[in-house]
Amino acid sequence: MASNNVRKRRNGGPSSPGRAVVSGRPSSALNMVKNLTIFLTVVLLFVLVSLSYNNTLPWRMSHGTNMLDALATQLGMQEEVHAVVIDAGSTGTRVLAFTFHKSKIDGSLKLDKEMFKELKPGLSSYVKDPEAAGAPLRELLAAARQFVPAADVAHTPLILRATAGLRLLPEQRAEALLQTARAEAARSGFLVRPDAVAIMSGTDEGLFSWFTVNFLLDRLGGDPGRSVAVFDLGGGSTQVTFAPAEAGTVQHAPAGSIVDVSAMKADVGVYTQSYLGVGLMAARHSLLTAGLPREQRSVVSDCVNPIVATTWSYAGKTYNISGVETKKNYKFVKGISGLLDKTEPIVDFVQCYQSAVRFLSGQVHAPEELRNREVYAISYYFDRATEAGLIDPFDGGVVTVEQLMRAARHVCETANVEQPLACLDLAYIAALLHAGLGLPGDHRLQLHKKIDDHETSWALGAAFHTLTNRS
Repeated sequence: MASNNVRKRRNGGPSSPGRAVVSGRPSSALNMVKNLTIFLTVVLLFVLVSLSYNNTLPWRMSHGTNMLDALATQLGMQEEVHAVVIDAGSTGTRVLAFTFHKSKIDGSLKLDKEMFKELKPGLSSYVKDPEAAGAPLRELLAAARQFVPAADVAHTPLILRATAGLRLLPEQRAEALLQTARAEAARSGFLVRPDAVAIMSGTDEGLFSWFTVNFLLDRLGGDPGRSVAVFDLGGGSTQVTFAPAEAGTVQHAPAGSIVDVSAMKADVGVYTQSYLGVGLMAARHSLLTAGLPREQRSVVSDCVNPIVATTWSYAGKTYNISGVETKKNYKFVKGISGLLDKTEPIVDFVQCYQSAVRFLSGQVHAPEELRNREVYAISYYFDRATEAGLIDPFDGGVVTVEQLMRAARHVCETANVEQPLACLDLAYIAALLHAGLGLPGDHRLQLHKKIDDHETSWALGAAFHTLTNRS
């Protein structure tokens, strides 16, 4: 097993015509110098590449490939390898294909390039017609075959991992969708092993996301405090993962939440917790339907503006959603500059926020160390902050918990029929971060969809794991 995996475990010849040669000695000496130069160059490159993969150079090496790697490939010291990962999420299905340079010295990997494509809805949306899930999978697999060189397809591993969308389904229905996925994988032309298609555990999802972000930031190895914490907010579940730097974190961690990981030749204990049903869409469903009979499809919510009348589908069911009509849900606005007084429809932010706090109560563990750690928040954290205008949709940015809180309040007090559930979503995110995970208002969050032009997806960690744990 390669040691940089992500895995749980505690040319002269005769003289040219026309050239005057008085003696063979000068030519022989010149050839010896040339040969010696070539030899020393090769040796030097070999040493440099070897040291770079063993992390013993006096400067820090990057996760990505560079000129040294290109030379190493030409010298036969590296080879290009590929992996294809399908992320069957609760709200969309994505394919990510990766090209790495693999060292022939120790099997270490450096990321070269990737491709990404997403289709909606998620695999779980085909629960009533599992065979229909084959069409989007075929489209995604065709895109991956365009990325991987034709000569390499047959020995490029393909894995599909379903996340919370299938975890939340009854076992028999989830298995029917997996059978469709297995049939499409078998016809894809890629290397498909017996365990290629499966439901991924929340623990693995958290660990792979943590690896991806820290790998792209070159923060793996050395002091655990150098690494960043990763919050991944999906549709059905959410993960909180970091490498503790304080002994108290390990001592007070819930049973099973500290996992021994070997990453980039460094062994480290990683805290990871996955909360099923606490993802954004799952929480939205719970908050909207709290206290309602199971079969009721008409919803009146404190977290929805009074002027809103919309529909929303979740887990194969469609709900008719409207807001509460009370005096508290209208704000008096004094007329100025000759304008008349008026009232504006709003959501009572405090009431909506407190509903989210009550929902989260007892569901989420809040390690105190998180208050002092750098946090990268990905997936729906990025999406909703972008929609609220807090960060650049391409470059991402940094926001504080308090900024998210203020944005939530502003959205709740602004009628917006184009984003009818934005208030609920932002209020929930603010509650999750502050009341759930205990982050203070001034805690800064790094929100990025990409790092170094690579997706911040658990799929990179899964691809790395697949390539370094298989012969």
